[in-house]
Amino acid sequence: QVQLVESGGGLVQAGGSLRLSCAASGRIFSSYAMGWFRQAPGKEREFVAGISWSGGRSYYADSVKGRFTISRDNAKNTGYLQMNSLKPEDTAVYYCAASTVQSRTPSVYGYWGQGTQVTVSS
Repeated sequence: QVQLVESGGGLVQAGGSLRLSCAASGRIFSSYAMGWFRQAPGKEREFVAGISWSGGRSYYADSVKGRFTISRDNAKNTGYLQMNSLKPEDTAVYYCAASTVQSRTPSVYGYWGQGTQVTVSS
């Protein structure tokens, strides 16, 4: 079992920045690939960014490429999502998730946090 807790969400103006954190406990965090997903009201959960267990490979949705950066610190059992140049369309609940394989597909991830709200005002 892996328990995940997100933090760092909030209200920010368009063009601003936020850094989300995902604190992991339970089984060895470094054994798992990690992903960030988001879900806006009335929409399906969508992939945002993913990172390999070692942190050596990261990949992004086209909508956030160049603005968001995913990273992890396995010594601290924590993952991060740095979000810059935020847009109103980035408004959503953001979730971190862990999986034994790297994937853009939510159903592949077996462990999820409770989510943190990000609201970007125009």
